Amino acid sequence: MLKNYKVPLLNSYVFTNPKSKDNLTYDVCTNRSRALQIQTLLKQKGVTKVAIVKTVLWVLLLYSAYVGIIFLMQRQIMFPRGMIPAPLPDAGKVPGREQIWLDTHSGKVEAWYLPPATPLQRPGPAVIFAHGNGELIDFWPDELVPFCRMGIGVLLVEYPGYGRSGGSPSQRSITEAFVAAYDRLKQRPEIDPDRIILFGRSLGGGAVCTLAKARPSTALILMSTFINVHAFAKNFLVPPFFVRDPFDNLAVVKTYPKPILFIHGKQDDVIPYRHGLTLYQAAPNAKLLSYDCRHNDCLPGLGTFWQDVETFLREAGILKDS
Repeated sequence: MLKNYKVPLLNSYVFTNPKSKDNLTYDVCTNRSRALQIQTLLKQKGVTKVAIVKTVLWVLLLYSAYVGIIFLMQRQIMFPRGMIPAPLPDAGKVPGREQIWLDTHSGKVEAWYLPPATPLQRPGPAVIFAHGNGELIDFWPDELVPFCRMGIGVLLVEYPGYGRSGGSPSQRSITEAFVAAYDRLKQRPEIDPDRIILFGRSLGGGAVCTLAKARPSTALILMSTFINVHAFAKNFLVPPFFVRDPFDNLAVVKTYPKPILFIHGKQDDVIPYRHGLTLYQAAPNAKLLSYDCRHNDCLPGLGTFWQDVETFLREAGILKDS
């Protein structure tokens, strides 16, 4: 920056040139108005720099506040249990339904067991089902009855804090509830512990993947689920390490040794199709079923869904001819 010195005898203004190595070179401006213009310009530049610094600091302050709010509110966003409509009084009342209460550190968690439609002569397979984040177990028994017709028992596990269950949802509390459900199911005499299938839809994919890390299973079915929660952090303009419940499904499927069936809608606008494709490509033993549907209309009643699922279970050796 030029420094100015007034020389009274010459009525001129001298500006040191900072590029001069010997500090002896000067720029002389003998025009008073021109000198004042330069002085004004230098002041304006100084004011502009201060304004820029203040603006950057304010932006950083506001962003930090935003990130803090997202960090504190992320579980309300991920688990919107207060926005779920109340189920109808007769919802989920299928024949033979058994209500089960699971003891966890966060409170009692509800589960429903649906027996096979026809009693089995020997222990048979069972599926543990985990629903999406905006649903309840009450919404699913009718949809899952085809499993029962195949001779498969179905255990629907609620999330802590959802419906009639105590506690609050998080990856840790959900994993604890599902491990307790698995252990209870395995003790039933009609269940073959070597033929337990884990089925998760949307957020439920994260629930059953964490269960797959903790307990053995014979197959995974992941419907409309995601790579991990970190992948959505950029949608909220926050760094991935701020995610409290990562549900890293990609890490699980990479090392899962048994068959996996991936089901995903090509028009999914909540969890894009690329998530299902990435999971499928990462799994060592997998099959991908793609349907022309979105996220919430890609339901089991769609097209040949149950035929495709039954084919997968037979190919995996889970369903056997009598």
